[in-house]
Amino acid sequence: MVKLTIKHGEEVQFLYETTCDTQNSDLIVQLVRLYNGRLKVDRLCQEIELLADHGACLPPNMQGLTDEQIEELHLKDEFEEVCVPSGGFVLAKDPLGRRNGRAPNEKMKDVLKRTTSEAKAAISKKQVDAGICMSEDIIGDALDKLRGAVTIVYPMSLPPYDPIRMEFEGKEELGGTQAGQLVMDEGEAQLWWAGKQLIRGKKVADFVGKNEKTKIVCKLQQKGQGAPAREPVFSEEEKKAMMAYAYRKQEELKKLEAEADDSYLNAEWADPRALKKAFSGTGGVSWKPK
Repeated sequence: MVKLTIKHGEEVQFLYETTCDTQNSDLIVQLVRLYNGRLKVDRLCQEIELLADHGACLPPNMQGLTDEQIEELHLKDEFEEVCVPSGGFVLAKDPLGRRNGRAPNEKMKDVLKRTTSEAKAAISKKQVDAGICMSEDIIGDALDKLRGAVTIVYPMSLPPYDPIRMEFEGKEELGGTQAGQLVMDEGEAQLWWAGKQLIRGKKVADFVGKNEKTKIVCKLQQKGQGAPAREPVFSEEEKKAMMAYAYRKQEELKKLEAEADDSYLNAEWADPRALKKAFSGTGGVSWKPK
């Protein structure tokens, strides 16, 4: 299997395995789905952590308003008494005014927090260092665990406008948001390696050869961004090692230059009385106490 290290910009995203016979178009679509899937899991984790801290989302027309403004406008959250966390709630006002402040109790909160930690670990960039390749199964399993945890804590579900429920139902609204700008389009994405674009309609083998044990670093990006910068010849660790070696050599040269040219005269083999001492048996005698 050809092992790909996928980068977006200068950041490593995940590892992926494919074959030389794979069509580039199929490969790009699969990589984009994995990339977007990881973003989806990350968005859900962020929202679920807020859910654990401050409860379900308020209706869009009540978000950001103070209690006085809500009372003056006679607004009411119709799902406040319906979407109640299992085991009751504790009051925890949201400083941003997005959520209703009815947070789950400590036990249910721990369920949500623990599940988000596991999901984050599954899609973490640290998986690259561990040599674990990303797959749809990993992302699907993370989504299922998140959905299960939310269902346990909120058996009556969440309001239909809550971003968590919208994410699970595939109705998320990301237009005009920073999160939406990160999402890639399957038809517009490009894959680059060694300054060459892996053109759709050709196979992986047309660019990297037919060796199934090949390891390459690819960059995934949107169409129209031009060719990405090539990978540096040396990694940061290699650069640090080379600089340390150069510094050690420089210090050694300084030490040699500081020593006198006749310093060898202090050596035992340069002693003019060495032969006499050898015959008289006084060689190697030290007059200093040991």
